[in-house]
Amino acid sequence: MKSEIHNIAAPLVRWYRQHERAFPWREDPSPYRVWVSEIMLQQTRIEAALPYFERFVQTLPTVHDLANASEDVLLKLWEGLGYYSRVRNLQKAAKIVVAEYGGELPDTYEKLLTLPGIGEYTAGAIASIAFGKSAAAVDGNVLRVFARLTDDPTDVMQPKNRKRLSELVCSLVPQDDPGAFNQGIMELGETVCLPNTQPRCHECPLAAYCAVCGTPRARELPLRTPPKPRKTEKKTVFLVVTDDTPPRILLHRREDGGLLGGMWEFPSGETVTEFTDAEILSTKKLPPAKHVFSHIEWHMSGQLVKVKSFTPKEAYCLLTKDEFISFALPTAFRKYRELLFEEDVL
Repeated sequence: MKSEIHNIAAPLVRWYRQHERAFPWREDPSPYRVWVSEIMLQQTRIEAALPYFERFVQTLPTVHDLANASEDVLLKLWEGLGYYSRVRNLQKAAKIVVAEYGGELPDTYEKLLTLPGIGEYTAGAIASIAFGKSAAAVDGNVLRVFARLTDDPTDVMQPKNRKRLSELVCSLVPQDDPGAFNQGIMELGETVCLPNTQPRCHECPLAAYCAVCGTPRARELPLRTPPKPRKTEKKTVFLVVTDDTPPRILLHRREDGGLLGGMWEFPSGETVTEFTDAEILSTKKLPPAKHVFSHIEWHMSGQLVKVKSFTPKEAYCLLTKDEFISFALPTAFRKYRELLFEEDVL
């Protein structure tokens, strides 16, 4: 590691001020907006999150609005982003902020860290960007940048190695403009010190401080242990539509906890008789679909089943087209949602 690394703050902040991209949470970095953006950007590309952010803060512009929102509104605003536990924790934290902090986010790293859904990175980001506190915000981008700056030969995702690099970042965060420092490293990792390719070392403001600048080694870092292969789960998804006027579609609410906990879905199983004993009027095979989660893949086949009107069992509901449109369905079922409308059965 080059000893000069302790001098990176000034050139990094200067570069960031010249190259920062315009995002709505940067144009108005209120604590609430910074918080919502940071939660949305976890495991989501910025370009994908932008329309969600705009819609979310327009519908729920304050912590009080978020705390009081219905679950249906909340999940519909989040529909398509995935990881629905994030938005549920966002609301849990909002209720605490309203009850204990008068609707204003606490302004210290330590207090932010006590709120549901806020880990070390998010607490550091909010504290530094929204409140100007000298706190580090270490995510994958930051770890990659510092693994290259220091020519770190270890797996940066291993807890002890991540902790060591995080402590180094913490020691470098300046008292003056820590938010620009943290965002500068993130911006560097997103636009210059790129993953899975040769970084743009000739554009880097920290080239003089980097141990691997311009070498093949830069592309090799950071080192990571290959992830375990994802498990595969086969499912048959049923689109059960009644002959009511207007027709209704059957949905099932998953149990709380676990994958997609508490979310509504098209029912799946071996046969449609698991969900209803209604008279079957017709069945139609639908195209297969696949959805990849972080640790599992769903390989789905589908059936469109038209049945006589019936009363749904507990944890199931029947919805008209207008009601169905307002419901949030996980992205895993997007293809079958689209097929439902293509079949024009609602």
